[in-house]
Amino acid sequence: MTDPPPARVALVTGAGRGMGRALALGLAEQGLAVGLVGRTPEPLDDVAARIRDDGGRAVAVTADVRDYAKVETAVAAVEDAIGPIDLLVNNAGVIETVEQPIWDADPAAWWDVVETDLRGPFHCVRAVVPGMVRRGGGRVIDLNSGAGAADRPIYSAYCAAKAGLFRIGGSLHLAGYERGLRSFELAPGVVHTDMSDAMPLHADRTDWTPIEDVVTFELAIARGDLDAWSGRLMRVGVDTVESLRAAATAGAADGTARRLGVLPYGSTDPLIGQF
Repeated sequence: MTDPPPARVALVTGAGRGMGRALALGLAEQGLAVGLVGRTPEPLDDVAARIRDDGGRAVAVTADVRDYAKVETAVAAVEDAIGPIDLLVNNAGVIETVEQPIWDADPAAWWDVVETDLRGPFHCVRAVVPGMVRRGGGRVIDLNSGAGAADRPIYSAYCAAKAGLFRIGGSLHLAGYERGLRSFELAPGVVHTDMSDAMPLHADRTDWTPIEDVVTFELAIARGDLDAWSGRLMRVGVDTVESLRAAATAGAADGTARRLGVLPYGSTDPLIGQF
């Protein structure tokens, strides 16, 4: 199976602000047509206007990723305006507003995080990927997190959602690889955004991940430079595009490398090889 060609039409969720805005602009600067999806129209319209003013193609569609019917409508509107989507960037996300153990969490607020960060990407995959499969392939980028790969005493909803998102990406990879699908779990590090500013955990942080570095990874994925890492986790600020390409050439992107799994208690653990 050959890898899909470089992406030409992207859909970016949460594209009106912060990291989503930067990701959308970065794609447009490289010549991709970009569909912008988010809950608030004004910032989306601003991003679309900037792209068009620079000679690019963009369409802004207001939709809440938690609502599948609205996602379907948004995807149809994007494809009608700028063409078939071959790159989906699942960026829209929220996090708990209170740092507390799971037993103190408000059930409705906890579920709202999971609905946005896990159900939302599923809705986008469900609405976009069938078209990719019919056309012979495409790529999906999930903005994931190290929080999805490690236990934490706080932010349990965010961690649970990101772990589940990892499983969505892995399922896409295994079910779709031979059909031309490539999926990527991209952990951006800690980018200076409104969301990270609101987290007490980062109140004294000074070492932020440059948002331009996240865009660099996104563009490399869009070109197909990191297809060997489909179904796996990449971490901006730890990895580089060059280091991952070299590691893949050396066979590092084989087997269970960078996939989510259960750690054995030692070399005699009977669970080794069972998952």
